[in-house]
Amino acid sequence: MKRQIIHIDQEKCNGCGACAAACHEGAIAMIGGKATLMRDDYCDGMGDCLPHCPTGAITFEQREAAPYNEAAVQAAKQHKAAHGHTCPGSMARALHPAAAGESAPTTAPSQLRQWPVQIKLVPVNAPYFDGARLLIAADCTAYAYAAFHERFIRGHITLVGCPKLDAVDYSEKLTEIIRCNDIKEVTVVRMEVPCCGGLENAAKKALQASGKFLPWQVVTIGTDGRILE
Repeated sequence: MKRQIIHIDQEKCNGCGACAAACHEGAIAMIGGKATLMRDDYCDGMGDCLPHCPTGAITFEQREAAPYNEAAVQAAKQHKAAHGHTCPGSMARALHPAAAGESAPTTAPSQLRQWPVQIKLVPVNAPYFDGARLLIAADCTAYAYAAFHERFIRGHITLVGCPKLDAVDYSEKLTEIIRCNDIKEVTVVRMEVPCCGGLENAAKKALQASGKFLPWQVVTIGTDGRILE
């Protein structure tokens, strides 16, 4: 049958994996560092992946394709839930920060404790969330504040995002992370710029919607790199 289905321009694809994470049907996978439509019958033609592509590599096309198979999609989702992620770039894994003295004297060791870190890519459930102190940070904060790893990432599970660039409401994803895991506390680190208010508001909405009463705080970083009171 001829129907609307996505087309991925391999030359434009930068391998970020955002489309694969956004595709609720699991029709897209990262193969050789490029997004690939794995099965026509997994694509519903609704295009949830389109607005997430930063390079415009995804478009609609009308062509002969197998009809959308919802039963097969649901079966694949159940299999994925049972056996984990298939995309190496977004595979959840714990990291082990280097101890002081393990790196060269002029190099501060990374304090990152897990991968991935982008809110859109991180799984809702992962072992590293058990008993976690959660850090929800705006992308720019790590660049503006020089000691970000030691001051904020150390001892935390880190989630980063930019509500202006992603143009999404993170609150639903954050709600599920807080609701479904044993989160101990939440720290939000944002820039002083107005667009970062979206990240702070998403975190507040998530805390309220989760039904949990957790210690939380918001830290604001100035564009000059200072922590604002």
